Formats: sequence, C-alpha cells, structure tokens
Amino acid sequence: MNDDPHAHAHPAEAAILAAGLRVEPREMPQLIRRVARRLPADAAAVREALVEVRRKYWAKAAMDLANRAGQPWVRRADAEAAAESLNDPEADERALRAALDEAVAARLRGTAATPEATLEILAGELLESGKPLSGERHAALAQAVAAAHGLNAAQAADFVLATGRVEERRRQDLRAAEKAAREKRREEVTRLREWERGLVGVEALPALLRASEREVLRWVGAGLVPVARRLRGAQSGQKGGGRERWEFDPAEVAALRREVFAWREAERTQQPRAPRQSGLRLDRAAEVAGRGNKVANAAVARAAALDRYAAHFATARALIRRITIVTGPTNSGKSHLALDRLAAAESGLALAPLRLLAHEFREALATRGIEAALATGEERIPAPGSRHLAATVEMCPFGNPVDVAIIDEAQLLHDRDRGAAWTAAIMGVPAREVLVLGAPECIPMVKRIAQLCGDEVEEISLQRKSPLNAARGPVGLSDLRAGDALVAFSRRDVMELREQLVKRGRKVAVVYGALSPEVRRAEAARFRNGEADILVATDAIGMGLNLPIRRVIFSTLRKYDGEERRELNAQEVKQIGGRAGRFGHHEGGIVAVLAGAGDPGVINAMLHAAPQPPEELRPQVQPDAEIIAAVAAEIGSDSLFGVLARIKRAVLRKDDPNYRLADLTQPLAIASAIDGVAGLSLLDRWTYAMCPVDERDDGITRLAQWAVEHGAGRPVRPPLAGRLLPAERASNEELQRAEKVHKRLVAWRWMALRFPVAYPEREQAEAETARLNDWIEEVLRQQRRVRAASHRAA
Repeated sequence: MNDDPHAHAHPAEAAILAAGLRVEPREMPQLIRRVARRLPADAAAVREALVEVRRKYWAKAAMDLANRAGQPWVRRADAEAAAESLNDPEADERALRAALDEAVAARLRGTAATPEATLEILAGELLESGKPLSGERHAALAQAVAAAHGLNAAQAADFVLATGRVEERRRQDLRAAEKAAREKRREEVTRLREWERGLVGVEALPALLRASEREVLRWVGAGLVPVARRLRGAQSGQKGGGRERWEFDPAEVAALRREVFAWREAERTQQPRAPRQSGLRLDRAAEVAGRGNKVANAAVARAAALDRYAAHFATARALIRRITIVTGPTNSGKSHLALDRLAAAESGLALAPLRLLAHEFREALATRGIEAALATGEERIPAPGSRHLAATVEMCPFGNPVDVAIIDEAQLLHDRDRGAAWTAAIMGVPAREVLVLGAPECIPMVKRIAQLCGDEVEEISLQRKSPLNAARGPVGLSDLRAGDALVAFSRRDVMELREQLVKRGRKVAVVYGALSPEVRRAEAARFRNGEADILVATDAIGMGLNLPIRRVIFSTLRKYDGEERRELNAQEVKQIGGRAGRFGHHEGGIVAVLAGAGDPGVINAMLHAAPQPPEELRPQVQPDAEIIAAVAAEIGSDSLFGVLARIKRAVLRKDDPNYRLADLTQPLAIASAIDGVAGLSLLDRWTYAMCPVDERDDGITRLAQWAVEHGAGRPVRPPLAGRLLPAERASNEELQRAEKVHKRLVAWRWMALRFPVAYPEREQAEAETARLNDWIEEVLRQQRRVRAASHRAA
C-alpha cells in the first residue's frame, strides 16, 4: 500500500503540494497550469510560478494602497511595475508599498529633467483627467517629485514651498477670472433683458415718428424703420400664437424723426430713399447683392451686417468671379481635374477640409512642378517666391487676389460645426476662377451662394472611373481578405475589431480621428505597401487617404453624430463606400455590411439613391473679428459673452431669406469662461473662442487656464506627455493618454501662431508633437506584434 498523499495527484499539483507553500484555493487552477509548463518542477520552480500568479493580485493591491493614501498620480502601470519587481511569494503590504514607491519614483525621475517640469506635467495630467489636486495633495505630489529627483530635506522643503506659492497664485488668478466672468455675464444678461423690455410694438411708432399709422406701415415695409426683433407664436404673447409681432428700439426710431420729411418728399415724387444717418446702408446692399429692400434688425444687426454677408468680402466683390461646381462620386477625378487647372495658373489657392488633405494638395502640386506654401491652423511652411498656397478652409486668405482657387468637400456647407467656414471661403475667396468640388448634394447651396455674390456659375458633373456595387450578402470576420477596409464609428469599436482580427492572425492597420495626420499616413502606408492586409477605420477615411481598398465593409449602419445615434444616410454610405475600388488598383469596388450588423439591401439602395435636396438651403454665417468689434462698439460693451449673446439674439432673423446664423454654442461657452480674464482685449478673447478645442476633453477649462496665464503676462507652457513607457509595454490607457496630449498640443500650437509672445516655446511643442507621433505609431506596431505572438503561442 502506497502511503504517499501526493501519489495520485496531477504531477503539477503534486509538485505544488511537495513545495509546501501556502496557496489560496482561487490561485490553485492558475498555479497548476503554470507549474505544468515547468515539469519536472522543484520547489524553486513552484515558487517562481506562484510569484507570477500573485503579481496580478499585487498590482490590484498596490492601486488600492495608492487610493487609500490619496495619491491619484499613481498609475496602473506603476502598480504593475511594482508587482513585477517582487520575487517573494510571501511579500507583505509593507514590501508592496516599498516596491510601489520605487516604481513611482522611477517614473517621476524619467518624466522630465527638472523637478519643476515634472511637477507641472503631472499636475496638468491630473487636472485634465478630472482629478484636480487640492493644495494638500499638490504639496504631497511636490514632496514625492522632490524625493524622486534626489533633493535633500532642505531643498525639498524649499521646492514644496515655492511650488505651492506658484500653484496658489494660479488658483487665485483663476478664481478671480471666474468671478469676474460671472459678474460680466450677469451684467450682460441684465443689459439684454432691459433692452428687450424697452422695445415697443408697431403701434408706438406713429407717436415716435410723428406720422400717421399708414405712413409708418409703409416705411416699415420699405425697410426704412429698422425692426429690432420679430416674435412668433407663443413668444409674441398673443392668443393663438399664429401672428408675428414686430418690435422696435424706441431710441433708434426717435432718431429717424429728422428723416420723415425726406421720406414724404421721396414718396410724393415716387423716389423713396434711405435715411442719410441711420446706417441702414440699403444702397450698399442693393449695389452688392441686387436684392432690393430688406428689413434690418436694428443697430446691432446693421453693425454686424450678417444679413448682407456677401458684402463683407470686399476683395472678392471687386473681382469678376466665375464659380465652377465640379461634382461626382468618390473616385471620379474631381481633385485631379481641379489641380491640373490650378497648376496651369499663375497664382492660386487649394483649400482642403483637413490638415492631412492640405498636405496632399501641396504634394500633388509639387508633382506638377508647382511649389506651394502651406497654411493650416497650427503650422506654416513658406515657399519664397511661390504664388500658390495649400491651406485648410478656415485659413482662406481673403485679401490677396489669385487666378484660380479650389475649395474641396463643399458638401460640408451643411455641417453643423464647420459649415460657416465653407460659406466664408466660397463667398470670400479672392479668385477669378473658383472650382468648388463636392458631392452632388452641395449644388443647390453653392448656387445660392453664387447668386448672393452675383457670380456666374458653371457645372461639371463627373462619373466614377470604376464601377461600385453592393455585395449580395453579409461578410463575416473570417471572410475578410487582403485589401478590405472594415469601417466603425468610434475609436473603441476600431480597437475591438482590430483585437478580434489580430487574434485570427490577420495583419491590421488602423485609422481613427484621434490619430494625428502623420500617424494616419503611416498606418495608411502600411496598408498600401502590404505590411497590413486589412484596414480598420472610422469614417476618417471618407476624406483623403487615397488607398487601394478592394471592399469597404460597414461594421454597423448606425453612428453617433454628436447629438444622437442615428442611421447612416445615403451620402455617408456613398462617401465612405466610394473608397472601394480605387482606379488603377482594382477593376471595381464592393461595399458590404458585416454579418449581423444590418441588411445588405440597405447598402444597395443607398448606393443607387438619387441625391437628396437639402432641407435647408440658406448658408450658415458667423461673425469674424471685424464684426465682433463693430457690434461691441454699437452696444458699448467689452464683454465677449455680451456681444455674442446680442448677435445670437438680434443680428439675423430666424426667417432671414438668405442666411442662417451658425451655432455659437461653443464660442459662447468659451466667452463665459474667459470674459473675466484681466489683460486680454475683446479681440484676444474672440481669438480664444475660435480655438479648436474638444469640450468633452475639458478643452474649455484648459483654454481658460491658458488665458489666465496669458493675461497675467506669464508664458503659457505647452502640454507635455512626460515619460513614455517602452512601446511594447504600453497599454491602451497609455495610448489614449498620449493621443489626448497630442490633441492638446494641436490647440496649443494653434494659439502659438496667433500669440507667439504668450506661447513662446513653439520648438519644444513641435518636438513633443513629433515624439508623440513616433511613439504612437510604434505602440500600434508593437501591439500588433505582441498580440500576434500571443495568438501563435496560444
């Protein structure tokens, strides 16, 4: 009889029992698997396997220690590094705390060369991740930074004291700015309400003008008496809500009394004319737009002149312009035709929707022998002696006439956030020949703009160079082949789909909006040269990035558009799906839907759907610096919030026949945050309000902090990522953190171009941008390798 208690156990379990180590029941299954790989296993091998099992629990325990100690600067990677450093399976909490402190200190030492820079980076990261430090926690972090950088006790005390004073000063400045902004906002709201309460109805005009009711109605209808506000429905306070009530500013109407005699004389001789001093500028409106009399919206509206927006672009209006609308589906050669015309011109502009596409336009001109300068929101590349410029649409120069201009992706006229930039570019580009490129859906609004500008219009319709068809059935993940592009509508979905494909042994490139143009191009190059056989992307591939895609497969037929989750429309399916079957690479393109994600028949119907006329044909308009200054002078206010609120309320009637006001929600939110910053002029604050920030990423809060530093005369430091883990060890959390820092650097560089004195460290910002681009691309490459290796090992 065998008395050995381990005789009938699994060999790995027997080895564990023989080692005599304390093992928790929950640990045993994992431990058996690890020991089984080491058989024959002695006590040392079992001990090593138990350490590996416990590292996962140690990492979690280390994060718990940091949370209990109130150390939000400790990252998961620090906890994992601490766990990796332990080799004793019986390590206690004290040993774990010591290992965590050392891991954190190592990261802090590597974050920046000086303790001051390290503290600034870490405090900034925490603020932007929604974990702002209290004064006490800031001091604790400063103490940890001082220790990590090897400062002695006296030096550390001085460092904590000095940095605490700086931080407290910043907090006080920010609190003061917030308080001043609130007070200004209250003042402006009160001012606006008082103005509205003081408005009178048409029934008060005869007494104000000392004229008959019939005369007053004629003069109002002719646009001689400015309407301050129009109220419809319940707003008017009338029962039934069907009639519209017109309201007038009594002070302005009374000032027109001196014009009454001239109006009567003009009517008597059948030659009505506008008032000499009222500022209505009806003669200018008729001269420029040729549309006769229009009812003005009071003094503020006249100062802004948004209802005569075309006249705002004096250089363009002085030219005899011809607009050529070049439409066609994706892969129809619109850009090629336009670039050939531009290259043949003595001077010209190429305006693109994205920085990436502006670079591509510049490179396309170079292949045609034309050197062009570049201007985007955050960068400038000069080309001495050149008379050609590639730029993003928002950077359109309105003052220097050229022979030819290209404006791409004109269907973005309908975009809620950027449509006003296309309105300004098409109306204001100072070119004799304007080539407007886009989907057929853009034609009605471009024609409307041309009519408002008095420009001639020509249409060119191009056909796709290679056929595009819908797949007959759905496509499964296992059915994907080289040359396929799988489309999702969020970063998370892109990364999850990539994970699934890599587990299947596929080589995958990714493209999504959070990636910089440089990284997107690098990923596209991997797909183009065959290093990756499948592309997983968001709708960021819908513009630019000429790729040899054979099939476009939608992983879903729904997307979140910033306001709601909705079904894709036909234009989106055509725009994205049209990337399939690139001419010269494939004979044709296929558009499909992933199995389980929707009906393939929907794709077919949308690809063959006729262009739908847009519901709204009035182009969007928004104020610029000149308009902001004019309105501020008119209402006698230095408040940006007040100016924008007045513009939103009184400048453009909701039923204006020609224009509609762009969404001013974000500029108003920024104005609310920075209006109280001392040291910034009204137009400085307007520039801040135009900065491209992401409100969902605390962009407005960060912008307000920059404004406080700027207003106080202190240099605004660029956002820095600090120490970056080796690419092969970086998690998705680290990758997202780097992407966010990159996005913040874009905003910082945008500000630096406009305020170079306040934002002086541009070279450092550009170097940090390049470092992040390289690191992010390397992380994506390493993650593919690691996961593919893990798949093979499994």
